[in-house]
Amino acid sequence: MKVIKTKKSKSCKKHYSEVFNFIKDSRKPIYWIIAIFFIFAFVSFFLPVPSELVEIINKVIQDMLESTLGLSAFDLIKYIFLNNLAVSFIGIIFGILLGILPIILSLINGYIVGYVAKLVVDTGGVLSLWRLFPHGIFELPAIFISLGIGLKLAGSLFSSEADKTFLIRLKLAIKTFFLLILPLLFIAAIIEGLLIVLLG
Repeated sequence: MKVIKTKKSKSCKKHYSEVFNFIKDSRKPIYWIIAIFFIFAFVSFFLPVPSELVEIINKVIQDMLESTLGLSAFDLIKYIFLNNLAVSFIGIIFGILLGILPIILSLINGYIVGYVAKLVVDTGGVLSLWRLFPHGIFELPAIFISLGIGLKLAGSLFSSEADKTFLIRLKLAIKTFFLLILPLLFIAAIIEGLLIVLLG
């Protein structure tokens, strides 16, 4: 029995070691994604948002609020989890399209976050921003890693051994998704869902 546990422990440790090494190897595209996110978050926070974009963003926010209206804590957590899961998975898989989609997703999410942060500050002051922080503690790292990995996969297509390199990285990307990103998003959904229910 002890032997079986030891083997399982070693196997688990090996898988997570591969995941963290892959993330370390993907740090440059992840940094790019983070930079794009915060640049556009600052742009929408400090610069006036065009009226056309205001209408679009408000429509997105309104649709989201209507979709979650009256949901129980469990259903709200499920909704948040599945939404973030879809963004992360799409960001990884469709990163093969020259990395365009991960960049677009980072840009859009950053812009919306900056816009929402500005609304919160205008309504309740700077100190009210603390209410946004717990939402992103686990969610944002998971999204950044997902989109960064998507960029990494795109870069694999330009490798001298593209077929071999891409398949190896795709396997590692999927492993990272299930072993790290999925758990982070699950924790994030629980925190965000409970906060929304408790704080309103």
